[in-house]
Amino acid sequence: MDAQETKAAVILHGIASDVEYVGRFTRDLVVCGSGTLSSVVSFCMAPYISLVVHESRRKLQNVDPAVLARLTRDAVAISTRSRHSLKLFEDTKRGIDGQLAYFCNEISAVYADRYLGNTWFPPARRFETDLGLYSYGGRLLTTTHVATFHLGIEPSKLPEDGVGPYLRALFEEYGAYFGSFGARLDALGMETFVAHLSASILDRSRDVRADKYYRQVFNGKGTPELNAVLTTFQAMLNFVDAVIVAGSDVRDLEYTVFKIRYLALYQVLQSVRMLLDDAAYSLTVKSVENARRIVDAHSAKLIMDPDTKHFRNTLMHYNLLPSMEIAKVDLSQPLFGLVPNYFPQYDVATFAEMVDRCVSDTTAAFNEWGAVER
Repeated sequence: MDAQETKAAVILHGIASDVEYVGRFTRDLVVCGSGTLSSVVSFCMAPYISLVVHESRRKLQNVDPAVLARLTRDAVAISTRSRHSLKLFEDTKRGIDGQLAYFCNEISAVYADRYLGNTWFPPARRFETDLGLYSYGGRLLTTTHVATFHLGIEPSKLPEDGVGPYLRALFEEYGAYFGSFGARLDALGMETFVAHLSASILDRSRDVRADKYYRQVFNGKGTPELNAVLTTFQAMLNFVDAVIVAGSDVRDLEYTVFKIRYLALYQVLQSVRMLLDDAAYSLTVKSVENARRIVDAHSAKLIMDPDTKHFRNTLMHYNLLPSMEIAKVDLSQPLFGLVPNYFPQYDVATFAEMVDRCVSDTTAAFNEWGAVER
């Protein structure tokens, strides 16, 4: 193959791998049958599924223009917002200030308006709650605020009778889109992480008052909006550390699973570094210590090294970047043989171990940092 054919092949292989995985994931979700577990897992996976939708549409529209007509305008807008939620503080349209304002003025405000002040007996209002926490084996996986942020649905448009029917319709549309590329509910192939989860390990959901909860975690009572966003980081890390690898060998992960873990880790690390580097945000001594411990780790520095960002970009956008020597691309190798080009001190196996160690260490540090102060 010449250079152009190789570049196109990498894009198509990446999309095909993701679409096939989503098909098996959906199959296992249907088989799972546990309503609450399925919902929590769907919330966690939503931005990554949206990423596949968004990026595949962009890449395939030149090959097959009809792909643009396979989703409604509403679904396109939602998948775009959901995909962009993965950028965290690297979102150039919002940045740190914008993300904090979005959580405060859009998400938190909508939930507070809807769920607080409804009790007819004023003294009982202190028992009202507006934030749901969902954990697996004692580790926070998502919250109602985090789910709303990642789903891409405008908070003000959340239906009064619950998001369930709305989401089902959206995911059915996504399903039809993936089905047009061959994804099937009766897909054969190995089980995804869903088949290895247990509903009995899913902790009972806990409802709390958002303003109180956010003043007890991470940076303390003075920065509830920042703490809300850091809770999002914590949930993302717990999901990729403890859940999406269930039943897998972390040294030999499927392309899509590795991709999701790497992107979540990369975006959290970069966002923490951006927070540390911006003097506008008052971090406590405890927060600075925890944040420094996270970004100063040797593995974290490797992943955030500007010379390796094109590796992240290929995982995010499918296409090869100019820094990749086409002659070194090998479609028969894991991750298309990209690892030695960007991380010459590692082979695929040792690189996977390094990334896994960084995921575990970063997640542990976040859980320690975000522990509720009593």
